[in-house]
Amino acid sequence: MQTINQDQKRLQKKAATLVEALPYMKKYSGEVFVIKYGGNAMIDQDLSAQFAEDITLLKQVGINPVVIHGGGPQIGSMLERLSIESEFVDGLRVTSKATVDVAEMVLSGSICKSIVADINKAGGRAIGLSGKDGSLVKAKKKHISKATPGSDIEKAIDLGFVGEPDSIDTRILTECISAGIIPVISPIAIGEDGQTYNINADTMAGAIAGALKARRFFLLTDVQGVLDKAMNLLTELTPNDVKALKANGTIIGGMLPKVDTCLSAIDQGVNGAVILDGRVKHAILLEIFTGSGSGTLLRP
Repeated sequence: MQTINQDQKRLQKKAATLVEALPYMKKYSGEVFVIKYGGNAMIDQDLSAQFAEDITLLKQVGINPVVIHGGGPQIGSMLERLSIESEFVDGLRVTSKATVDVAEMVLSGSICKSIVADINKAGGRAIGLSGKDGSLVKAKKKHISKATPGSDIEKAIDLGFVGEPDSIDTRILTECISAGIIPVISPIAIGEDGQTYNINADTMAGAIAGALKARRFFLLTDVQGVLDKAMNLLTELTPNDVKALKANGTIIGGMLPKVDTCLSAIDQGVNGAVILDGRVKHAILLEIFTGSGSGTLLRP
């Protein structure tokens, strides 16, 4: 009798979880969610399998996920295997022609197809794309400059074949979505000059989220989200909050470009952007289908 009661409790707990999730399923049915996937969540086999299951579940409950992935560590490993040396200027990697060829091979080849295979294995229907496919993303060369120490003179830094989104044509994505297919996109695109460019995956994901006017943009990271100075998670922020947190030194370092990417997506019409820890099991589901969430939500 004790075993039966324990089983009943477990089943009741599962039923309660489904009841809690139901209003959110109704709320988000038919909406587009753009997810940037990378970091340890992509390298860990158990987490990658769970990610594929979660993405498949979203599609099955009526949500339309669009996945954009990174792959910096895998590119670095392949460059080492091929004995291609990486050049750095002021701490930034320069992407040579040889490097961008390897990046395209790794990102659009092995990584993208592996994610597609995982989603298909989980019961979904996924297709691998890059920014080149269907003219999805047109790139332009990324130009940056850095102030010369002791003067106001800006020094241009040439990063080679590093690009940024110039224009986005979402037609191939809307066609996939309407056909019940989950797009998985690598951050490779071609420019007007005919050259191939490697684009930062966060930047490309935010731009695609904005172009699709996504209901949610999820940025999976290797941290909880935005933390205050006491290392507590800040669960919800507005642009004004972000401005104040930058000014007082709370948001610094690697979190700065992530927050800026989210705010840019919001400026382009995304309803909300979430920075959350991809190392947490079912992080996306916890954020979407529970009242407490699991990351930092940035709202207009």
